[in-house]
Amino acid sequence: MEFHKICVLGLGYIGLPTASTFATHGLDVVGVDVNAEVVAKLKNGDLHIYEPGLRTLVQAALRSGKLTIQSQPQPADAFVIAVPTPFYEDKRADLRAVISAAEAIVPHLRRGNLVVLESTSPPLTTSGMVRPILEKSGLTAGQDFYLAYSPERVLPGQILRELIDNARVIGGVDRASAEAGRDLYATFVRGDIYLTDATTAEMVKLMENTYRDVNIAIANEFSRLADRFGVDVWEAIELANRHPRVRILRPGPGVGGHCISVDPWFLVEAAPDLARLIRAARQVNDAQPEFVVDLVRRAAGDLRGKRIAALGLAYKPDVDDLRESPAIAVARRLVDAGAQVLAYEPNRPEVRIPPLDLAPSLEQAIAQADLLLLLVAHTPFKALDPRQVASMTSARTAVDAVNVWPPADWEAAGFRLHRLGVGG
Repeated sequence: MEFHKICVLGLGYIGLPTASTFATHGLDVVGVDVNAEVVAKLKNGDLHIYEPGLRTLVQAALRSGKLTIQSQPQPADAFVIAVPTPFYEDKRADLRAVISAAEAIVPHLRRGNLVVLESTSPPLTTSGMVRPILEKSGLTAGQDFYLAYSPERVLPGQILRELIDNARVIGGVDRASAEAGRDLYATFVRGDIYLTDATTAEMVKLMENTYRDVNIAIANEFSRLADRFGVDVWEAIELANRHPRVRILRPGPGVGGHCISVDPWFLVEAAPDLARLIRAARQVNDAQPEFVVDLVRRAAGDLRGKRIAALGLAYKPDVDDLRESPAIAVARRLVDAGAQVLAYEPNRPEVRIPPLDLAPSLEQAIAQADLLLLLVAHTPFKALDPRQVASMTSARTAVDAVNVWPPADWEAAGFRLHRLGVGG
């Protein structure tokens, strides 16, 4: 099947790279977003998100004329839905953006078109929710148009490479739909492309992230047990991982991002009677920020009035993505406990996150601090010289929640260093 023009709905961390990659591979692409500010920025060649290499890619696509930015869909050969799917406060999937995107496609849907849902969704979303909406056009999925689900499987910080090189799973409502999806993504995907049905493809995406979430949960639980038993969890993990069939992950302040911290709840929602281990893992990881706050409390004493420099707010190292960040959850809990928190995020120094106070530089964040709290293992933080830090602040208590500051070096510089998962 040949494609000449496609329409990508949603220009976030997945939609924008996808639209730009299709465009730089020769297709005419209409990128659509309902956020007027995002549309205005992109039309001017500016970006609302950061990803290494993305600015160059987007600007090349725009200059070529192959990528145009609009606020509404247009007729096309294929439509790709890449809108966000967060969850409500009760952990149910919020699919309003998916519904709106599907409804926006209906007036433009024609015989022979392909519609692909990329947004991470609970099982049966493609066949049970998107299909009925699209069929309001009077056309039938699998007969008059093709409908498929193909989840993104990329790592922030590596999106542009992994978008092309990673294996792709495409599930159709019928075999012809899966094959049409394969033909579309073969435009740029160099990795293997595997075909299946839509619900299996939805399940694959959720299984991948749930598997990682469960494994992080056991690492986080080990950190709590080590703290209680007076053990250094980092030494214990290193020794346990010498077993040829054991690979324990690193504990930390929790799990964030738009995937691992969200996707498992979709399985819990879909089958609460069966997903008991998955629910327990989510509860462990969601509670980990409170464990970090308790560590800070033990290091600092009464938190009321304590000036704490919180270093890092992104959900993982060396990215600017703050979605569902456990670092932010820790900082907010410290504020609730009466601490005066001044946070510094080197990849988003201009960001505003109420009720937190943000510093524009490391120097300003730590200058008046009583305690330094490392929440994200950003490269600049890992490279800090504790002797230089000591000359910039009167604080002599530090808490490392990610285990990247060498204890001997920081203690030699005059700091009392407390580490996550190290009891005693």
